[in-house]
Amino acid sequence: MNTNAILSSGRSVAPAATSATDHEALTKAAKAFEAVFMRQMISSMRSASLGEDLLGSKATEQFRDMSDARVADTMADGEGLGIATMLLKQFEGKI
Repeated sequence: MNTNAILSSGRSVAPAATSATDHEALTKAAKAFEAVFMRQMISSMRSASLGEDLLGSKATEQFRDMSDARVADTMADGEGLGIATMLLKQFEGKI
């Protein structure tokens, strides 16, 4: 195969590979953004308590925060709220 002919023609295979890599990075970033958004939403819901927690302690709060973060990550990995999908639709044409 004559690689000089490919290089001199100005065409390359790299843009397609770059586009796929960019799409994967965009998908990952959109899901990460949705996870952060959901963590903040769950945290706000937790802070709006109706009363004092009888068994509450710093350890309980820390465990609850870790559990909430895990729930948010799991939700974002699945269907989520659709924020990642909307971000992908908005930015796919720009990569």
